[in-house]
Amino acid sequence: MPHLDATLPLHTLPQMLLDVAAVERNIGIKEAWTQEHGMVLAPHIKTTMTGEIVRRQLPGSWGVTVATTAQAAQAMEWGASRILIANEVLFRGHLEQLRAWLAASPELEIYCLADSVAGVRAMAEMFDGAPRPLNVLIDVGTPGGRTGIRSEAEAGPLAAEILTAGGLLLAGVSAYEGVAPNTRTDENLAGIDSHCRLARDIFDELHATFEVEPPVFSNGGSAFQDRAAMFLPRKASVNVLRSGCYVVHDHGTYQGVSPVPGLTAAVVVRALVISAPESGRVVLNAGKRELAYDAGLPVIVARYRDGALLSAGAGATLTRLFDHHAIVDDAAGLEVGDVVDLGISHPCSVFDRWREVVAVGDDAVETWRPVF
Repeated sequence: MPHLDATLPLHTLPQMLLDVAAVERNIGIKEAWTQEHGMVLAPHIKTTMTGEIVRRQLPGSWGVTVATTAQAAQAMEWGASRILIANEVLFRGHLEQLRAWLAASPELEIYCLADSVAGVRAMAEMFDGAPRPLNVLIDVGTPGGRTGIRSEAEAGPLAAEILTAGGLLLAGVSAYEGVAPNTRTDENLAGIDSHCRLARDIFDELHATFEVEPPVFSNGGSAFQDRAAMFLPRKASVNVLRSGCYVVHDHGTYQGVSPVPGLTAAVVVRALVISAPESGRVVLNAGKRELAYDAGLPVIVARYRDGALLSAGAGATLTRLFDHHAIVDDAAGLEVGDVVDLGISHPCSVFDRWREVVAVGDDAVETWRPVF
């Protein structure tokens, strides 16, 4: 990403900064890639949960993906009318919400997942006799992974349970290849391909039983969507790609693994050097409460002194995080009062740390507020 102006009128540090132009480029790049690969986009908005971003994603999307009913409610406020809840919705209060939303909004479409007879029966108990049915996708998982059936043999009985349940429609199949490690080794890709192939084969086998037209086949995140695109159904379907991280990309795991060319990191966390307690070591005023670190420690992408880019400290490396402090080693040339921009890895783990984000556009600086 280009260096963001070091003289921005920030009222506090640390602060999360967002490059609006990069966000808009990433949206355009991803929409084009999706169309070229025979898919439609339902961006997973859990990544940012920021209205100004989601509203930019909606016009070129089939719908949106969320993880929870709370996120679904927020998506509707932002204008989404087709929502894929990529999860098992079983709690009675949540199912009551879905039933009420569908009854109140004829234009609303909701899809959710099922991987067990018990789950189907929980949904049917709420939706039997409902004014409008709930669309259900069979969730296909992988051994050692998260939810989802593990074999083709489980699909038929589960489909039969959905077909006989009151208030539910068998709408398609869902999988998620991104549960695999974010590496492109031959062994990892072989496992991903096997998972994608299984989901595709289950969809094709069940095709005649689906109760919506066209049925939905959903697979693909932000890391291996190219592999998902290799195993699309051979029968009629709408192929839904539910990537999320692409919209702001990163300086870490997705930078290294994403197959989509041209995406650029749109987020940094700007922090202050507040201490230089030892030779070659400085301390920043940002830590675990401000920075994503589950997929690798942040990296220093720019350094500033008195508002100007600083060449010193080029080898500085963040090595340890505390709640509100970061340790930086090999920091020769950095001084107390200097400012650094930190690039993060895994965007899904940073937006929820911030009540406000400074969005930097070509001719305006705005405050955007994620909603989690």
